[in-house]
Amino acid sequence: MIQDIQPMHLYNEYRPVPPDEDSYALYYEDHTVLVKKTEEGIIFPRFREIARLNEEIYEDYIYLFSVDEERYYLVQEINREPLSDFTMENTEIFRYADPQYQAFAGITGYQLRNWYRNHKFCGRCGKMMKRDEKERMLYCEDCRNMEFPKICPAVIIGVTDGNRILMSKYAGRTYKKYALLAGFTEIGETVEQTVAREVMEEVGLKVKNIRYYKSQPWAFTDTLLMGFYCDLDGEDKITLDREELALAEWFEREEIPVEPSRDSLTNEMIIKFKNGEV
Repeated sequence: MIQDIQPMHLYNEYRPVPPDEDSYALYYEDHTVLVKKTEEGIIFPRFREIARLNEEIYEDYIYLFSVDEERYYLVQEINREPLSDFTMENTEIFRYADPQYQAFAGITGYQLRNWYRNHKFCGRCGKMMKRDEKERMLYCEDCRNMEFPKICPAVIIGVTDGNRILMSKYAGRTYKKYALLAGFTEIGETVEQTVAREVMEEVGLKVKNIRYYKSQPWAFTDTLLMGFYCDLDGEDKITLDREELALAEWFEREEIPVEPSRDSLTNEMIIKFKNGEV
C-alpha cells in the first residue's frame, strides 16, 4: 500500500527546526503539487532551487515531517517562474508515482496543507489562529480554542459468501473501478457497528463474523481506513442505495475483474480474497 515505504521511515513527530538549502519544499495549489517528472520518478524542489526569487521561504515555512534524514516543509506562496523543469501536477499522481516514499510524503504533506489552510481562523470566535511551538496544534490566543489535525475513521468492508465477494462501484464519482463497500464511523458507534450499518444501508444485507484485517492512513480524504471481512447472514438479494452506489454484485473468486495495485487497502483486500488467502 502507499504507506509501505520500508526500509525507509516517515517520522511524523513535530520538530519545527529551520530548513536548510537541501530541505524539500512542498508547494500545492488547489488539487495540484509542484514536482519534476523524470524517468526515475517524481522529484520535489529543494529550498536552494527556489530561494533565489523566493528569499522569504526561509522565514515563511511550516515543518511537516522527515523521511529518514530528509526534511519536508510546506511553503505557501512562491514565484515558480524560474522553475522551468517543475510543473503543477494533480495530486492523484501520488497513487502511482515513484519513488513510493516520495509519493507517500507528497500526499501526507497535502493532507497537512489542507488542515492548515482550513484552520486559519478560530471556529469558535473567528480570530486568527497561531501555530504552537511544541506540538502540531493551532490555538486561539483570544478564546484558547485548540485544533489538531483531523483524522476521520472509516471502514472498508469485504462481504463474503463462501467463494463469493461483494463488490461495488460508486455513484457520481470520477473513480469508476470496482471497490468494496465503505463508510465513515458515526458518533456513538464502534467500527464493528459501522460495518453492519453500512452494509445494511448500501445493499440491504445482514452480516456476521465481523473480523478486522488491517488499517491504512488515506490522506486523500483525511481518513484512517480500517479493513474488515465479514460473512453474509441470510438472504443474498441486494437492495441498492442508488445515491451511494452505481451497482453492487457478487463475484466468484475466479471471476474477480481486479488486478493488483500498490496504493489502496481496498485493492489489497480484493486481491487477498481473489488469491484464496482469505
